[in-house]
Amino acid sequence: MHLAAHFPGVNSTTVWSDPRSGSQIDFSSFEHLARTAERGLFDFFFLAEGLRLREHNGRIHDLDVVGRPESITVLNALAAVTDRLGLAGTVNATFNEPYELARRLASLDHLSAGRAAWNIVTSSDAFTGENFRRGGYLDRADRYTRAAEFLATARELWDSWTPDGRPRPFAHAGPQFGIEGEFTVPRSPQGHPVVIQAGDSAEGREFAASAADVIFTRHSTLEAGRKFYADVKGRLARYGRDPGDLKIMPGVTYVLGDTDAEAQEEAAEIRRLQVSPQNAILALEQIWGRDLSGYDPDGPLPDVDPDPDSALVQGRVRVADPVAVARKWRALSEAKGLSIRQTVIESAGRQSFVGSPATVAAALEEFVATDAADGFILVPHLTPGGLDDFVDRVVPLLQERGVFRTEYAGTTLRAHLGLPEPVWKG
Repeated sequence: MHLAAHFPGVNSTTVWSDPRSGSQIDFSSFEHLARTAERGLFDFFFLAEGLRLREHNGRIHDLDVVGRPESITVLNALAAVTDRLGLAGTVNATFNEPYELARRLASLDHLSAGRAAWNIVTSSDAFTGENFRRGGYLDRADRYTRAAEFLATARELWDSWTPDGRPRPFAHAGPQFGIEGEFTVPRSPQGHPVVIQAGDSAEGREFAASAADVIFTRHSTLEAGRKFYADVKGRLARYGRDPGDLKIMPGVTYVLGDTDAEAQEEAAEIRRLQVSPQNAILALEQIWGRDLSGYDPDGPLPDVDPDPDSALVQGRVRVADPVAVARKWRALSEAKGLSIRQTVIESAGRQSFVGSPATVAAALEEFVATDAADGFILVPHLTPGGLDDFVDRVVPLLQERGVFRTEYAGTTLRAHLGLPEPVWKG
């Protein structure tokens, strides 16, 4: 089983009202979570990133991972206070250039002695793009076209140095990029940084099958996980890849208690704290695309339909079919007699694994044993100590079951993940 730690941020998972909640900016917070993950023998530490503060009805309203230091900068600092833990950063392929980003990632791989990973994401969001010279315009259909060529170009740059340390000129000519010159960073300790892809669309699955080492997915139920696992693993052979060449790791949350009943009570309280009355209305507005500030969060859902062309929310991807989601929420509300806030909690605020340490360990093992996942990216609800209890109480049980390492066998992230070093294509 592979395990990774997602650093919590400004989002609806984090419970900021908890007195144990700390800064998501101070380096000490990043260091605490990273050291805990390494103490737990995790494969890697994962940083998400946003590129613009979101707006809601013309005002800043950000429930995402922005407003904090840039990811690769943080990971370079963490390389100095960890020894084996992989260091994964999210960097957008739409708003960066191959040469510059390939240098930053190769540098991180050298500074960490082979522990770097790149979570490659894309965007067609012109609102975010206003922060960049390009103006942000990129057709949605072109997102993965650019990302695929971006990644291929970065790998050409990493391969422009021979394994024995000799630089060679590079030249790339394609629809997205036309560059040539000499790369300034020698081949990195693990050949290439590990590539992670986060996406669930058909294009995202195909991109991951063709080029990624890890896929970060949201499928955290057993049935959905098995379907996703079978679909993505089934695509690998078309690219001459084996099932073990791509690790599937859903992002999951957890709540522990001394008993299963205690954990369920704690999980219900966490969901209530994650969705305040104000946030319930804001979550509703993100679906409906309308100003619903006059509605009572303890009252019924609106009887008006969503506005599919709304610009109320800027910088956040709207659901593909808001009318269908609204219909589903109404049915849930009517069937259970739920208020707006209760409906939002029921629809959007579920923990993936809830129970005693033994119950959670058994559930995690079942996912891996029945081909629903190769491992998990844990998303705690507290910064920075939210991983502590998992490492102290669940990891030893996984080790007793023989499904998780008792020590690091190698020094690089590729070794942790059981991935071969890429073949040099000079």
